[in-house]
Amino acid sequence: MTKQPKLWVEVVQTVGLSLFLSLGVRQFVAEARVVPTGSMEPTVQINDRLVVEKISYLFKSPNRGDIIVFKAPEQALQMSGSTTADAYLKRIIGLPGEAVEVRDGKVLINGKRINETYIKAPPNYAWGPKTVPDGQYLVLGDNRNGSLDGHIWGFLPKDTIIGKAAGRFWPPQRMGGLD
Repeated sequence: MTKQPKLWVEVVQTVGLSLFLSLGVRQFVAEARVVPTGSMEPTVQINDRLVVEKISYLFKSPNRGDIIVFKAPEQALQMSGSTTADAYLKRIIGLPGEAVEVRDGKVLINGKRINETYIKAPPNYAWGPKTVPDGQYLVLGDNRNGSLDGHIWGFLPKDTIIGKAAGRFWPPQRMGGLD
């Protein structure tokens, strides 16, 4: 006759394993995020729910056009008046070593215009040219004229990137990938 474990032991083990798995997945694999601002409109709307995956950048570098979540730079937090360690959502535009310039409503990388079909409106400001330092990126919101982003606070260190926005799961009518 085998001895059955007590019910309370099974409950504690099940709850413990569940907590460990859920926290481990959130910490190292993927997490959900709610979008609080319109800085990425029209691509991402206020209150959209996104899945942020955290694995791919362990094996490869971010690419231009990736939409990422990152720890907000201290200067951005000060400018926004935030008292918490917020995470921001922006699109990678400039890669390490590239000269980036915003002029005449267009973004130029190494002197060549990039095609940006995803922006809300052409930028109404001039910036650069500036060269993106090694290990850093230039990130901008798709709502260029309504985004507190790299054209205001500078370059983003790679080690502040939390992960890549992999898809939208809410609202249901817009569920799917992000372009």
